[in-house]
Amino acid sequence: MTVDRETDAEFFAELLSTPPNPQLALIFPGQGSQKPGMGRAVSERFGPAQQLFQVADRVLGWDVSSFCFEATDEALTHTAQAQPAILTASLAYLVAALESGTVTARPAFLAGHSLGEFTALVAARSLGLEEALRLVSERALLMAKAGDRKPGAMAAVLGLAEDDVSAICHTTGAEPANYNQETQVVIGGTPEAIDQAAARARERGAKILPIKVSGAFHTSLMGDAAAEFARMVDVATISDPMIPVIGNVSGLPLASADDVRAELKAQIISPVRWRQTIDHMLAHGVQEFLEVGPGRVLTAMLKRTAPHVSAVAIGSVDALSTASHV
Repeated sequence: MTVDRETDAEFFAELLSTPPNPQLALIFPGQGSQKPGMGRAVSERFGPAQQLFQVADRVLGWDVSSFCFEATDEALTHTAQAQPAILTASLAYLVAALESGTVTARPAFLAGHSLGEFTALVAARSLGLEEALRLVSERALLMAKAGDRKPGAMAAVLGLAEDDVSAICHTTGAEPANYNQETQVVIGGTPEAIDQAAARARERGAKILPIKVSGAFHTSLMGDAAAEFARMVDVATISDPMIPVIGNVSGLPLASADDVRAELKAQIISPVRWRQTIDHMLAHGVQEFLEVGPGRVLTAMLKRTAPHVSAVAIGSVDALSTASHV
């Protein structure tokens, strides 16, 4: 692929034109996977990835490329900039995976964790690249503002079953925010609620890992952000996914543009059902997972929960060159 990309579709056309692989799924990470320098090497090596960064810079009106390539760990925690940057970097890795021949088959499913769902929807041609960039930029600003208005906290609870975590949340005012694994649930809420829930979880033998974020994402504290974002989703251009995308809210496929619209409206205030998402794909024959984007958070979870399947993260040039072609 040596021609310039003039439309959104040209970046990802190969994903739809390749032969299908019913055992393959591509998964895309969310906020928390960011790292300094993300996307720099693929941008320097693959022309289409560089062009994608240039599109993001133009559409968003600020230097996303430099932020991805040069921002510090601290700067990368700022939600308003981090979310569009992660989306851009993840899509650049996808373009590089197609350009390098690392991905040579059409996946049976796509899925993304929280923010990563937007990446999946772009890959599925449900959202155009520019539409997704604008939506994610507005989503990030709204979530950051909601966190300022209603300060929140998040923490991962390790070692307790989902029902036990839900019971603790019910009595403390915390809320489940991510169902990541059977014994890993992320909770969100006011700082006081999280402190109380963490104390009760520790009493039951759980390990608590505080998460450095700017608000209680995927909880009711994001209600104002969700209401404003819903109005933007109502007027966004959304198409039926051309590859099945598993939704965060239900853990089931989004079959139509209407499904996608409803999903995006609910997502900010609903828990991410990632365990259910993975379970659905496993139940439908997926045996190979490629995590496309910075970091390897989703791959690490898969290796713990489904060690019998192949899970590979392709978030670097080295990983692209060593990953088996799928």
